[in-house]
Amino acid sequence: MPRRPGRHFLQIPGPTNVPDRVLRAIDFPTADHRGPDFATLGKECLAGMKRVFKSTQGEVVIYPASGTGAWEAALVNTLSPGDRVLMYETGHFAMLWQKLATKLGLEVEFIAADWRRGADPEAIEKRLRADSAKSIKAVCVVHNETSTGRRVAHPGSAQGDRRGRPPGAVHGRHHLFPRLDRLPARRVEGRRHGGGLAEGLMLPPGLSFNCISAKALAASKTAKLPRSYWAWDEMLANGKNGYFPYTPATNMLYGLREALTMLLDEEGLDAVFARHQRHAEATRRAVRGWGLEIFALDPREYSPSLTAVLLPAGHDADRLRKTILDAFDMSLGTGLTKLSGKVFRIGHLGDLNDLTLMGTLAGVEMGLKLAGIPARMEGVKAATEYLTECAKTPARQAA
Repeated sequence: MPRRPGRHFLQIPGPTNVPDRVLRAIDFPTADHRGPDFATLGKECLAGMKRVFKSTQGEVVIYPASGTGAWEAALVNTLSPGDRVLMYETGHFAMLWQKLATKLGLEVEFIAADWRRGADPEAIEKRLRADSAKSIKAVCVVHNETSTGRRVAHPGSAQGDRRGRPPGAVHGRHHLFPRLDRLPARRVEGRRHGGGLAEGLMLPPGLSFNCISAKALAASKTAKLPRSYWAWDEMLANGKNGYFPYTPATNMLYGLREALTMLLDEEGLDAVFARHQRHAEATRRAVRGWGLEIFALDPREYSPSLTAVLLPAGHDADRLRKTILDAFDMSLGTGLTKLSGKVFRIGHLGDLNDLTLMGTLAGVEMGLKLAGIPARMEGVKAATEYLTECAKTPARQAA
């Protein structure tokens, strides 16, 4: 195959572009995972992830796994066979999580919903209040649904928001957010026992996380679902000294430490959050400039890490993606399951700056024209004007 000059634009929601510094750190010689130097590495990574989760009381564990591993760990450590859990259909990944929970032997009550809207906290609260027998043991909500470009705008119920508690707190149940997708592109508050993927941390796939509250840890003492590899107790006991109960992904942890330095100590999390919000807003303005629809209907639910774009009826989003890949060497996210061929997804998280985003949006705009999609060629202009205005603010906090 002939060489294509320049870099490939990987603009899917994940995996994302990885900084050269992180790649060089991963390339460091593999260490003895039982030696003293590794203990220092382990402690630094765990402490850094607690800062990302903004947790002062919770505990963090790091799994060599995709986010699916974090899902399973959150469930098996807190629940028992036959337990009833309440889940909400927000998109493709919510359906996968439901399937996983069912395979584990849990009784899943799944609230069916329109993928264009997020989890309705009022509906969740209504169902919980109707459960006078307290048969529902956990509420499980996908925080950032990357199949649709939507996040949970209000994680708590109406009562939960006012009291600072999540849905489920009404009856003292568990509140699980094990797919806090694309940390730290999305600000995460509180100490929910959730997990995240590595994309927002500017890492290759391969690490996932649980942040464990005291309540979750207490629940793990009586939970009866089988667990060995995913067991929190052994992970936490070994983690106090910086080690793992099994051979960890040693070189990925080198990359995580470097990424945490970049995010926490050099750029700063608040600046990271603002950057992702800025790029998300610029992308949405571009979509409107093209005259296309943002798939998420409620602006309060727009994801800062990606935007899903709905094509007009009769036009194939996968054909558009292929046109852009062939012409401009850029990958965009595909539509998943019921959205296949209907949407394409633009990732705007990870190691991304304004010029990288503008190159992405220019590639989409040119691709729309090449593919014959009825669109106005005004998206790049709209994004350019917005980012230019943002650049006038020294702190670049505009969003």
